[in-house]
Amino acid sequence: MRNFQANLEKLEAADTQVLGVSIDSPFANYAFGQQNGIQFPLLGDPSGTATRAYGLLKPIEIHGVKMDTARRATFLINKEGKIEEMQVDNEAIDPTKIVTICERKKKAS
Repeated sequence: MRNFQANLEKLEAADTQVLGVSIDSPFANYAFGQQNGIQFPLLGDPSGTATRAYGLLKPIEIHGVKMDTARRATFLINKEGKIEEMQVDNEAIDPTKIVTICERKKKAS
């Protein structure tokens, strides 16, 4: 999310709304945002409903305790609600591709 924060000005200039979503509680998201200088909304999905709907829920086991976590993902969703680009896992860390697509779309409009 810090990489998206670093590119927030470019994304907003390209008429793009950035949102972060995690399965953490709103309180954890708030603390994370404060600690990392995140200036875009961080949404909580503690039940995993949205994460599951996007196919990103990942079961893990830590010290014999089973739990669900979310895979890292980036979605570019157009104004009609259609997913135009998706990056998952390691690809989702670097926003360069998404920034380029958004800037290109803004120039074309």
